[in-house]
Amino acid sequence: MTTLTKLGEFGLINRFKKSVKLDSSVKKGTGDDCAVIKFNKDSYLLFTCDMLIEGMDFTRRDNPYLVGRKAIAVSLSDIAACAGLPRYCLVALGLPRKTSLTFADKLFKGMRDLAGRYKVNIAGGDLSRAGRLTIDVSMLGKVEKKLLVLRSGAKKGDIIFVSGKLGGSIRGRHLSFIPRVKEARFLVKNFKVNAMIDISDGLLQDLGHILEESRVGAALYEDLIPLSAEARNLGEALYMGEDFELLFTLAPKQAKRLIAAKTPNFKPIGEITRQADRLRIIDNRGREKVIQPRGFRHF
Repeated sequence: MTTLTKLGEFGLINRFKKSVKLDSSVKKGTGDDCAVIKFNKDSYLLFTCDMLIEGMDFTRRDNPYLVGRKAIAVSLSDIAACAGLPRYCLVALGLPRKTSLTFADKLFKGMRDLAGRYKVNIAGGDLSRAGRLTIDVSMLGKVEKKLLVLRSGAKKGDIIFVSGKLGGSIRGRHLSFIPRVKEARFLVKNFKVNAMIDISDGLLQDLGHILEESRVGAALYEDLIPLSAEARNLGEALYMGEDFELLFTLAPKQAKRLIAAKTPNFKPIGEITRQADRLRIIDNRGREKVIQPRGFRHF
């Protein structure tokens, strides 16, 4: 018997994907940060959903306000990865029977406050009793056709950037990170961004998604990868995930412009190479090794 553990998270996603038929209204389905849906002559709709489960994405000891905040923030991050503006969301809550009203109020206030900050309408949702706290947010956004960025546009010679420091987020930052909506909009309005994703499952795994969709390879430089104050080592920056920073690529001329602009958060960490090179990491002595784009997986 084949189990989910043997098949793996992405194997299961591909299994489901093969059985789904999409009509022409869907420009992009499974395989990116958002589904992209035709809307009007100038814009696309962006549609995403994220589920948070107690014991997996947060603990019962965590501040319920921050848990609610994170539930909205992860979907905002998906919209940002496609360079869009978030507009509406639905919230489905599964609550244990003995949940206190104070806990529920703090949880929802965290959602409401962050949604309000980004001008997102919480337009409805669903409520059910559950064995452990589960939060599922579906979010709708919009992006101009000329500004849409997917994972599939990286080109050989592109410079790879991140929008902030990585690693150690599980020690608190995963509950309080700032979704990079503003940064994504700045980028696409001033530069030609070829590919972009948000780092939710680890730098290497999420870069791997760009490489797969774009059919390219990459070289990363260890000494250029910015480590957060919470990161204990480089491995946490490479594999841990939950950073929710933007990972994106620019052509060399565009990259030079961005570096010259001296914006403090955007850091170059490597370059896109030919597909046959796969994913390599180069240390401060110039030694390189091929590595697998692994990170967090549910199965």
